[in-house]
Amino acid sequence: MNRFEVSNDPDFALRLDLLKTAWHEADAVIIGAGSGLSTAAGFTYAGERFERYFSDFAATYGIRDMYSGGFYPFASLEEYWAYWSRFITVNRYHDVPKPVYADLLKLVAGKDYFVITTNVDHCFQKAGFARERLFYTQGDYSLFQCSVPCRQETFDNEAVVRAMVERQEHMRIPTELVPSCPYCGRPMTMNLRCDDTFVEDEGWHKAAERYDDFLRTRVRAERKVLFLELGVGGNTPVIIKYPF
Repeated sequence: MNRFEVSNDPDFALRLDLLKTAWHEADAVIIGAGSGLSTAAGFTYAGERFERYFSDFAATYGIRDMYSGGFYPFASLEEYWAYWSRFITVNRYHDVPKPVYADLLKLVAGKDYFVITTNVDHCFQKAGFARERLFYTQGDYSLFQCSVPCRQETFDNEAVVRAMVERQEHMRIPTELVPSCPYCGRPMTMNLRCDDTFVEDEGWHKAAERYDDFLRTRVRAERKVLFLELGVGGNTPVIIKYPF
């Protein structure tokens, strides 16, 4: 296994040639993707894109980018979900502006591949990557979960999120749209790994098993496996960076 660090590298051309060779010789490819890949595809959280969708929140609350806005202590759930419904819409239900994921899909065509990612925007699936070859370790913007949680179950949110965006006024959603757990009645929250309340539902565990099986069987068979790390930073190195 070789590790290729190509950013700001004076030997970029040489390393790129080595990567091309490794790619063509590999029997299997395991892609580890982080937020930098979506940023390269156009899902930026600051600047013009933030101003386009959140200028009112910036003016009213002093929020300067989408990421920090996710931690803002809104005074009410109506304000909280007004922000988050827009955030989910533009970062999960909108398509990425640039064909980065589509180009990557073309590269893996005909390859025995698997993707493990800390991204929660499902750009891989939207680009056409096979669902059974994806493991989203950190959650999904399109899923709600009980905030307690009272059980290990998640809930699709697209319909209610779109209603929140359509019906919100003055950065507040109607109270009747505030989501609550259908079992215990407590507030819903996002299915994002930020503490020990993160729900790993049945779909999460099945994806984890498929990834483990893919990794184990290819390595055990002593096949040539290329570990390709794309856009991975240092926030959660134990998921991709250290294992790779």
